[in-house]
Amino acid sequence: MAFSSRRTFHAFSLSRCLVLFLLLFAMHGSALASYILIPMDADGQENHLKAYGITFWVLEQNNKVKWLLNYRGGSFLMPDTESIRRECQIRGVTFEVLTDGVAEEILEEVASPSKNQDAVVLEKAPKIAVYSPKGNQPWDDAVTMVLTYAEIPYDVVYDEEVLNDGLLLYDWLHLHHEDFTGQFGKFYGAYRTAPWYIEDKKQAEALANSLGYEKVSDEKLAVALKIRNYVIGGGFMFAMCSATDSFDIALSAEGVDICEPMFDGDPSDPGYQSKLNFDNTLAFTNFILERNPNAYEFSSIDMTAKRPTVQRETDYFTLMEFSAKWDPVPTMLCQNHTAIIKGFMGQTTSYDPATIKPTVLVMAENKVNGEARYIHGIKGKGFFTFYGGHDPEDYQHRVGDPKTELELHPTSPGYRLILNNVLFPAARKKKQKT
Repeated sequence: MAFSSRRTFHAFSLSRCLVLFLLLFAMHGSALASYILIPMDADGQENHLKAYGITFWVLEQNNKVKWLLNYRGGSFLMPDTESIRRECQIRGVTFEVLTDGVAEEILEEVASPSKNQDAVVLEKAPKIAVYSPKGNQPWDDAVTMVLTYAEIPYDVVYDEEVLNDGLLLYDWLHLHHEDFTGQFGKFYGAYRTAPWYIEDKKQAEALANSLGYEKVSDEKLAVALKIRNYVIGGGFMFAMCSATDSFDIALSAEGVDICEPMFDGDPSDPGYQSKLNFDNTLAFTNFILERNPNAYEFSSIDMTAKRPTVQRETDYFTLMEFSAKWDPVPTMLCQNHTAIIKGFMGQTTSYDPATIKPTVLVMAENKVNGEARYIHGIKGKGFFTFYGGHDPEDYQHRVGDPKTELELHPTSPGYRLILNNVLFPAARKKKQKT
């Protein structure tokens, strides 16, 4: 019996040691794998666009993420959990598991004064709204396409919600390719007999009347003013193509009729060009409006017709380089795995630098053509970014063209610029040093 007891006690001691060893091993293993790095460089990431969706999803789970500016293309550092690993695998996003020590070395490297890098903390997933007619399909617009592809949730709002102060619910607003001037997209010259144009015009007029306005131009101005106030109050507004210049044109023409009879039923104001108020605009100044109602153009802001002969194969624009530690905002908005991005056209392709206010920052340009492609500014407590062109992966998008399949462009640098703007409101705000 004594021998049997000793053997039992010995077995119990071994079992307890084994349990302790396994616990220590598990703790050590946990210490060895405490972070996930989502690389965003050209060679390290298989799906850059869905990587933003993963980061957004992690923020929705009440986790904080560090955005490593200028480190491997603007990589993301986040806690290591089984659910995040699984989500990356499901969505096809490349990730690396890091130990505490390796993560600390990366953060020390990023913080070094000798490096043009920084770590910005992303704290909370922003509430996203897309300003768009309810009948539009997601593929009518590059932003809704990439939000859908990246699996980032958003709400669609339009004039009713905007005029009823519905924007107060959102941190970030995208303006669909809208015409805020009341000229129905300047499609009159080419499409005035097309059934879709006639129907769209009829619906826009009915909506304006139902909201208490006699003219579409008056109703769109009211919407533009609400959006401007949303930005002044601290919102972030992102717009592409014709929603950029038509927005500022509408603001400049407050109280002035710039629409010809085929648009609003009465003549425009005589000499309306001299009556524009450029103090009301966000980004543009001293532009000349296009008076011809048959011209598919709003003003001298756009460079589409003024560009020299451009070959698609050589049409590229370049991102500016900013100081990550001193100018984190434009640095965030320009994160990419390449500084040279292939160009793409739209009704508003790019901006004439002569029409850009000096307070507005040019973040990308085509020097050969002398045009700005991507600009950013501050208005009140909020921010706005304007991005020229219609679809970063459809060089010359035309009415009726099929949608872009983003599954074929998972690493698109042109689309990455859109998603930089989506994540920007999540960043912990710190004072600008310049």
